[in-house]
Amino acid sequence: MQPALRLIVGLGNPGSDYAETRHNAGFWFSERLARELGTSFARESRYHGLVAKARVGGQDIWLLMPQTFMNRSGQAVQALASFYRIDAAEMLVVHDELDLPPGQMRLKFGGGLGGHNGLKDITAHLGTQDYWRLRIGIGHPGDRNEVVNYVLKPPRREEREEIDAALDRALLAWPTLAKGEFNAATQKINSKPAPPKETPTKETP
Repeated sequence: MQPALRLIVGLGNPGSDYAETRHNAGFWFSERLARELGTSFARESRYHGLVAKARVGGQDIWLLMPQTFMNRSGQAVQALASFYRIDAAEMLVVHDELDLPPGQMRLKFGGGLGGHNGLKDITAHLGTQDYWRLRIGIGHPGDRNEVVNYVLKPPRREEREEIDAALDRALLAWPTLAKGEFNAATQKINSKPAPPKETPTKETP
């Protein structure tokens, strides 16, 4: 049986210059979840990030947005997890995913890192890949040489709408996740959204 989640890590880069860029999709989710849980973030220098705390199902849940830049995210995760004795299997890392189009998400446990620098650094600090990930699709520029430029720019308006809709669906799945019902949460999150129904038009005589 999988242990319940105790730490939710949203990945991104700190500062207003990066706030609306694709690479900050993990931050976008964390901010929404904090509002949903009625808590707010405060800077905690000892954990190298912005930290929020909530009580869910009789247990403390920590939310963390590292402020160390993406490729050093593991420093913040390790600091908080070590202090509160949180195992890797009790963590959910939320991050942008190039291999999924905007509007799609995947919840998975462990597995490869997909070249994501935030995941690489977290794995290096924790010494394991066995933690939960929520992959938020941002799409791919089509050219590997354009990836850095792509993730550090804001999504187009229609892409942002798709991403926001996905984040809303992830929040709807949160109560299931919080209970540790990972199979049910995976089905909710990984299912593709249904296309909007077309309103039938009346034929004029």
